[in-house]
Amino acid sequence: MKVHHLNCGSMCPLGQRLLTGEGGWLSPAHLCCHCLLIEGRDSLILVDTGLGTGDVAQPSRLGLGFNLAVRPRLMMEETALHQIRALGFDPRDVRHIVPTHLDLDHAGGLGDFPQAQVHVFAREHDAAMARDSLQERERYKPAQWAHGPHWARHEVQGDRWMGLEAIRTLPGTDEEVLLVPLTGHTRGHCGVAVKADEGWLLHCGDAYFHHGETDTPPHCPVGLSVFQRLVQMDGPTRVANQQRLRELKRDHGHEVSLFCAHDPVELARWTPALQ
Repeated sequence: MKVHHLNCGSMCPLGQRLLTGEGGWLSPAHLCCHCLLIEGRDSLILVDTGLGTGDVAQPSRLGLGFNLAVRPRLMMEETALHQIRALGFDPRDVRHIVPTHLDLDHAGGLGDFPQAQVHVFAREHDAAMARDSLQERERYKPAQWAHGPHWARHEVQGDRWMGLEAIRTLPGTDEEVLLVPLTGHTRGHCGVAVKADEGWLLHCGDAYFHHGETDTPPHCPVGLSVFQRLVQMDGPTRVANQQRLRELKRDHGHEVSLFCAHDPVELARWTPALQ
């Protein structure tokens, strides 16, 4: 399968030195929303949607806290809908969306593809619908799925991928797209494994935030380390899953490429024309 790597949301929080390890203390950093557009045999598949046209048109639905802290650029041309059109595809051909989780910066574009089936880990869907805690009420925005998506809730059923639990999201098709539970950041956070033309890809979502976190030993700018602890739902599980990703890279790095959602260094490896 051919895979296109897209940035569906630029974010410019202040504190570049804290967040990237270089630059000024009060300078804006650059973070991305790394999404995938997959050319399947009969349809298009999106992994994450980033920020959508509804977020750009009505920034208030993202919440004051998010807008002040993250400082999204909110440009229509960065939305998945506009980029898919720019690539020459019909957005109506997006038949499947596989989000890593349903945080507002990952699910903002769901409403731009109302015809798509949204494949999500059942634990994540339950958490997003319940919004039981203050933190979850801030991170999950019902306006982003007010159109009534065609949800496909998936459970773990014993499948394995590279030694990790996995869920085949599109059974009965030729496309190999799997949810890989990597919980901790949210209650049902997953990675998404894709068998692409160039080999296996693992979109790790927000299981980590900086490319150095998959190194051995790991390293991460202090600001991102603190942020991850502040927003985690299950710290010990999140940390354990990061260790599993380091082991995956060590043992299977020749078979699978790992990247996360918000690291522009990783995105640039797949989109050299944007550097």
